Amino acid sequence: MTDAAYLLVHEDREYLLEPGEEFGTDLGVLEVPEDVEGGDTVETHLGTVFDVRELRGPDLFNHLERTGAPMIPRDVGLVMGHTGASGGDRVLDAGTGTGILAAYLGRAGADVTTYEVDPDFAEVARGNMATAGVADRVEVHTGDLTEELDALADEESFDVLTLDTGDAPAVVERADDLLASGGHLAVYSPFVEGTREAALAAREAGFEGVETLETIQREMDFSDRGSRPSTAGVGHTGYLVFGRAP
Repeated sequence: MTDAAYLLVHEDREYLLEPGEEFGTDLGVLEVPEDVEGGDTVETHLGTVFDVRELRGPDLFNHLERTGAPMIPRDVGLVMGHTGASGGDRVLDAGTGTGILAAYLGRAGADVTTYEVDPDFAEVARGNMATAGVADRVEVHTGDLTEELDALADEESFDVLTLDTGDAPAVVERADDLLASGGHLAVYSPFVEGTREAALAAREAGFEGVETLETIQREMDFSDRGSRPSTAGVGHTGYLVFGRAP
């Protein structure tokens, strides 16, 4: 990975800073050394000590710049688990957004080509890939993947195709042209209508083991009175369609 930012932590304070950066806080000014490494400590000019931590996946979700609602860790986990994306894989992604999924994939060692139609979102995503230390593994294109399908079909096949776009079914129809035999497809959608279309398109395209999952998660509350699922928050985030190319 290329040089990434680091998380500087003191009690409940967390700051995402790059080597050589200076940052003012009410606890003093932080001057991050150019040669800083995870496990170091850095003192402010007032003597407050901050621990230096290397970024992990949850830190990316919490601290990367956002351009909308990013894919949350539990959905990313399902994508990673069901596709088996890992080092050496070629991944084609669309709907980059903030770039959370692309960053996770890059940090797992995959080479990612991702498309984002909004130029401003794409620019933010490029900065986030640099912050995450994966700018050498994640190539962010500004554009619509559906307009590049013919050209991509003539290139080396991809191992994984991940989609988070409203026009995902149209891409799924061509997915067999993009994926290597046995390659994996993952489509995320917040709405059931688009999910159904993607699942039907995958079956019509001959994908094997097509399945659709709703992602629901509930936190637990523990008290002296007893234990129960939390009544706060929304457990549902979206739907995921998975399949495997023949």
